[in-house]
Amino acid sequence: MSLDVTLQTDPEAIATDPTSEARRQVEICNACRYCEGFCDVFPAITRDKVFAKGDITQLANLCHNCRGCYYSCQYTPPHAFELNLPKALAAARTESWERLAWPGGLARTFQKSGVALAAAFVAGFAILFLAITALPGEGEGFYAYLGHSAMVAIFAPAFLLPLFAIAISLRRYWREVGGRRVKWGDLKHAAGRAGRMKNLSGGQGQGCNFEKEDRYTDARRHAHQAVLYGFLLCFASTSSGTILHYLFDIRAPYGLVSIPKLFGIPGGILLTVGCALLLWLKHQSDPELGTPGRRSGEYGFIWLLGFVGLSGLVLYAVRGTGLTGGVLALHLGGVLAFFLLMPYSKMAHGFYRFAALVKDAQDRAPAPLPKAPPQSPEPPAMPDAAKGA
Repeated sequence: MSLDVTLQTDPEAIATDPTSEARRQVEICNACRYCEGFCDVFPAITRDKVFAKGDITQLANLCHNCRGCYYSCQYTPPHAFELNLPKALAAARTESWERLAWPGGLARTFQKSGVALAAAFVAGFAILFLAITALPGEGEGFYAYLGHSAMVAIFAPAFLLPLFAIAISLRRYWREVGGRRVKWGDLKHAAGRAGRMKNLSGGQGQGCNFEKEDRYTDARRHAHQAVLYGFLLCFASTSSGTILHYLFDIRAPYGLVSIPKLFGIPGGILLTVGCALLLWLKHQSDPELGTPGRRSGEYGFIWLLGFVGLSGLVLYAVRGTGLTGGVLALHLGGVLAFFLLMPYSKMAHGFYRFAALVKDAQDRAPAPLPKAPPQSPEPPAMPDAAKGA
């Protein structure tokens, strides 16, 4: 295959038409194939010759922006091809989140002004909760500031409605990329890769080049794993507390040696440390290899998630003191802001990326062989006597 491509040297191409620019660069990569042994993106590229919009959306969400391909590429600027595949796919990926989000428009607002929007949500909800905590509660511990029934009335819709919005977005994504009926093997393949952060380990398993240019490191992979498992532990803490409350009538506050705390405290530590490391790595990274004009959204999401983890730890530390009411208001404000902004922040990328891994598992599987057309039965053999007659 020859490099028969249309050169596009307009520096605004990625911002004005991210899908077309990503397609141009993907076609060059498909002809070159030098990076075929890197992440899952490059084997996926070689499975096609023509790339529709859905194909670009799938490749963009399969990309983890590790940037190893950029530092290995011979066609990066000042070459005439001007390849910057991490940036092109990042722009196409973010465009897909903004376009497929439901309701539309909110994702673009957060991606452009994430830090300010997250801070405004946290501050506004914290003031609201601070006013509520001034009223008499209905129980012990934190329930003395905000009753259990009030917490359920506020946070149950705030948790379920964003999940409903994400489900609509994923349905749109699945249709666009041409996903088929999901099988257990597809989910197993995707879960294994997501759990190990396989695509952040580089082509030879030595890490990626996110913050150290042409030097490999596993720091970003470890930071993502800390955030992922910290979040899952915090979710398990809340879930176990709900089970203890409703099924066993064991009500909060829970002691240090209890299931909710044994999940929640390590989870909060992992979440806080992981987000702090991600912020540092983001500061070290080259902004020219990320999404143009969306850095605030990335910072805003990490700050918000890290604030939720840190405020939860501080809340446990000051429990029973005069600071409890104020810290509780800040923590609940952060949690509520996180839930409501989840479908429009970079938190949505976890759902899209897992769906992309499931679709990649389907594409890796060999296509089923077409069924042979049914054959008409052979006529019964004639007896020898009939043949002689």
